Amino acid sequence: MRKILMSAVALLLLAALTTYALWTTQRPVGHYLSDLRINLDAVDGASAGRGNLLGIQPELFPADYQSVERLRLKLAGYLQHAQNAGLIGSKTVVVLPEHIGTWLWAVGEKNEFYQALQRRDAEQWLAASNPVDLLAGLARAHGDDRFADAYLRMKAVRMADQYQALFGGLARQFGVTLVAGSIVLPSPSVVDGRLCTDNGPLYNASVVFAADGAVLGQPQLQHFTSHPTRRYVQPLGDAPFNVFETPAGKLAVLIGTDSWHPASHAQLRQQDVQLLAVPASVLGRGRWSSPWRGFRISATPDNAALLPGQVSEAQAWQRLGEESVAQASMTVFMGGHFWNQFYEGRSFARQGERFSQVGDGRGARLINLWL
Repeated sequence: MRKILMSAVALLLLAALTTYALWTTQRPVGHYLSDLRINLDAVDGASAGRGNLLGIQPELFPADYQSVERLRLKLAGYLQHAQNAGLIGSKTVVVLPEHIGTWLWAVGEKNEFYQALQRRDAEQWLAASNPVDLLAGLARAHGDDRFADAYLRMKAVRMADQYQALFGGLARQFGVTLVAGSIVLPSPSVVDGRLCTDNGPLYNASVVFAADGAVLGQPQLQHFTSHPTRRYVQPLGDAPFNVFETPAGKLAVLIGTDSWHPASHAQLRQQDVQLLAVPASVLGRGRWSSPWRGFRISATPDNAALLPGQVSEAQAWQRLGEESVAQASMTVFMGGHFWNQFYEGRSFARQGERFSQVGDGRGARLINLWL
């Protein structure tokens, strides 16, 4: 009798494990009507044949990342809108926001993952659906937040391939130079034209694609990490910034809060940079209009132009970027929300004394600066 009971229990456990294993492999794609509203808020100047900086502030949600094709269609719709407005040419440099590539870790999950109300709940569905990959990611994780590291690391190879195929394909489709926002990957580099990763620390990286879809140079890594990613993203520290040769001029990329630091602009001053792209993000509802909380790193730079609480978050982004020596700059923010985490920020462009900014409200935003 005891043997029969043990055999029955073993069979039940085997059936449960088999059912669970099959469940983890299923990835049904639900129906989703994407919000394609887009506003052309600012067109500064007029075409003079020297090209333009075109910022795209998207409005994105978890379901936009259910598949790479779904995300591609939405971003291509934004670019098609710009092309129809006469803002796309061979000397156009398109700038996308910080972390638009990082959210590729959400691709290919179960419907319950996208329907969750809290990010914590979504991460529980992610862990339940990818137990083996998560354990492997935890075994290789760095930093203070090992789970945040593991969620990114366990999909890093696929994310790098998807990022290159998606944004390289968009650059080629529309014939533009594309600053593809940023993506967090373990020690990213370009080898024989392919974006690769290894088992090193996570870095926040931006890749620039040429009009033929090829990668220009090496990824630009973020020098100064800040809240909320500093617990698992490694700062690059003191190193020269990359300078990219584009049809519109010499381009540099400062990721997010790198644009706050006087040291960043001092380096670019020595590198004869003409154009500056700043993929940015501000996370937190109401944060954009709240008092600026400072650099929020180990030490505030001695020559910082502002102190915490002196201005709003919006004013800090604008004033700390005034030191740029580039002839023209474009700062583009992420829009939308992912579960209970809301992105804020209003993209802006600067050329000399000229300053323009997108409007407020729902939907994606376009901002253009003729050079």
